[in-house]
Amino acid sequence: MENNEYIPHPVDTSDVELPAEIMELAEVIARNVHEVWAESRLREGWTYGEVRDDAKRQTPCLVEYDELSDEEKSYDLNTALGTLRLITKLGFRIIKE
Repeated sequence: MENNEYIPHPVDTSDVELPAEIMELAEVIARNVHEVWAESRLREGWTYGEVRDDAKRQTPCLVEYDELSDEEKSYDLNTALGTLRLITKLGFRIIKE
């Protein structure tokens, strides 16, 4: 199959409403997603750079989560929310002990 034939079919989670405590968890997950990503990039030899340069392995995103642009934070948060909605849609419950 060629790339131009691929059509994504994610599970529809638009009907899932997450409770407030899970929304707080989403923020924690988003921060951790960034930390895991940054750790991986650093291991691969990437460094901080004002602009992204794949050839030099530089990216402006190698900063603490709070220093990311709103767009970058939104990407991480949407990833976390999508995962939490999918977990809920599949019938799992997340319970804080």
